[in-house]
Amino acid sequence: MRTMARAFFSASDKSGLVELAGGLAELGVELMASGGTARHLRAASLDVVDLSEYTGTPHLVGGRVKTLHPLVYAGILARRDDAGDRADVDVHGVRLIDLVVVNLYPFEAAVTAETAVEDATELIDIGGVSLIRAAAKNRRWVVVLTDPSDYGRLLDEVRTHGGVRDELAHELARAAFDHVIRYNVAIAEYFAVEDHPAQLNVALPRTRPLRAGENKHQDAAQYGAPDGVVRHQGRDPSYNNLLDLDAALRIPHAFDDPTAVFIKHTNPCGLCSAGTIDVALERAHRADAKSAFGGIVGVNRPMTEAGAERLASHFFDAVIAPSYVPGALEILAQRKKLLVLEAPSDLLQREGCRELRSTAFGVIAQTPSMGSICREDLRVVSERLPSEAEIDELLFAWRAVRWVKSNAILLSAGRCTTGIGAGQMSRVDAVELAIRKADDRAAGSVLASDAFFPFRDSIDLAAAAGIEAVIEPGGSVRDDEVIAAANEHDIALVFTGRREFRH
Repeated sequence: MRTMARAFFSASDKSGLVELAGGLAELGVELMASGGTARHLRAASLDVVDLSEYTGTPHLVGGRVKTLHPLVYAGILARRDDAGDRADVDVHGVRLIDLVVVNLYPFEAAVTAETAVEDATELIDIGGVSLIRAAAKNRRWVVVLTDPSDYGRLLDEVRTHGGVRDELAHELARAAFDHVIRYNVAIAEYFAVEDHPAQLNVALPRTRPLRAGENKHQDAAQYGAPDGVVRHQGRDPSYNNLLDLDAALRIPHAFDDPTAVFIKHTNPCGLCSAGTIDVALERAHRADAKSAFGGIVGVNRPMTEAGAERLASHFFDAVIAPSYVPGALEILAQRKKLLVLEAPSDLLQREGCRELRSTAFGVIAQTPSMGSICREDLRVVSERLPSEAEIDELLFAWRAVRWVKSNAILLSAGRCTTGIGAGQMSRVDAVELAIRKADDRAAGSVLASDAFFPFRDSIDLAAAAGIEAVIEPGGSVRDDEVIAAANEHDIALVFTGRREFRH
């Protein structure tokens, strides 16, 4: 049990500080603080020992040195059961500190990539980090608080038990080390000048445990969560929900026009861009309503009442939109188990420059693919030139196919998918699947392939289904055979010069 006789405060975030200090003072705890924290507590009529009065040393070099003093660190690091430490405490008049309340300058919140190096440097906390580490190291006798959300827990603990028990003290020490790690990572990321630096630093707080992993027998948790995401109804998202919601958020926002997508196992099963979000929703659902059953829905425009009516009349697991018009949420509430999330449209713009995945060989990182191409990037290699309308459709299909798991084939017409072949081990199998899913809608569609065709058989299948234009990267050793097949069938064939694998 750690009893509380003296507490030291040095907090950048002052929220809840007066309540904590006041509660401790009522319990007979002496308060000690530095600089602005001392002034803040005195303004609340609390008796506070100023650190500089105790140490006899003023703040130095413009306030950069306040807490870095042997008397402070001896008071925190002294082992209460060590005779040598006790002798030093007595000889040098060290005041033992039982509680350290510190949180750091808000580097991560205050600094962006545009912040000048000089300004960012001044926000690097030195003394605070040292105080936290010292207190957490000596957690056998000292308690450390870095998060205002823990202040109430500590007060309740001291009031109930007369001190702090081992379990809470160790938990708070671990949280303190995590606090410092996240802080140091934010600083290191700011100063990183490469996409893939020599050391990869990742520090994310656990947001919540998830009710299951991919399967119910697997444990799972979520780490890190962006600000601004609102859950209007439904249970917390599961592991699989989060994967699908990620796709449902990203895919529509890759398109400029109103766009809706229906996701199943992270693949789009229906995707459409249209003049209005209601039309996009209706056509995307109709593209493959059977596969969309029980899936995740995403849109890049506010959800309307008409769109909500469509979703409420079918079974889906979740929907994500940038906002909801008045009345839409009430309509969706008819489906009580439907998870309804609101995510701001700028959410994806806050991301970093790396995509990470865990493997048995270590964590692998890559820069994200933006996926967009324009007319000038296309190379027509067939004798028949695509029409302007076909070029527009091919560009839509190419932007869409990048979101389908490889091997990926996507058919579209009128900026709406008609058939998708996802995750096949053979590219020709993916073509066959996409055509089968499209049925009679294949005729008149265009076809997009995320990688080159290794043989002409895919072009032959496309021609037999009535497909009139094809877009693919090119680059196969048999490109000449593929081009010849397109010419035989009078198909417009366009090369992009880049592939869009998605594993």
